[in-house]
Amino acid sequence: MNCNNEKYDSLKLGNQLCFPLYACSKEIIRKYKPFLDELDLTYTQYITMMVMWEKKSVNVKMLGECLFLDSGTLTPVLKKLESKGYITRERSEKDERNLVVSITDSGMKLRDKAVTIPSKVGSCVKLTEEEAKVLYNLLHKIISNVR
Repeated sequence: MNCNNEKYDSLKLGNQLCFPLYACSKEIIRKYKPFLDELDLTYTQYITMMVMWEKKSVNVKMLGECLFLDSGTLTPVLKKLESKGYITRERSEKDERNLVVSITDSGMKLRDKAVTIPSKVGSCVKLTEEEAKVLYNLLHKIISNVR
């Protein structure tokens, strides 16, 4: 029996681009945890709040597109943030089919507590500014290509 191991090289974990992306993402999100625990936020709640701090008010569909999340994942996150008093969800007056998410004063105040988180996590990553820019651009290129 002739075993051609090269045939299966593409199945080796060490030859996968997806695995280091997955592992890196998992480890970085783990670095966020202690800082987010202080704010009583999960990582998904935190990135949702980042969009809300920037946009103030946005429909759920656009929010999902910004975060690359489907409504099944986003809805419980929004319900939790609403129960914490950080956002409100209301039907659009212009089109009842659209649900609009708006940040509250309490949600805006949370931004002051979160402002140092990116630099704290960034210091764990230990990339130069140039390396970070290159990685950011490459990751967004991959996202664009696979979507």
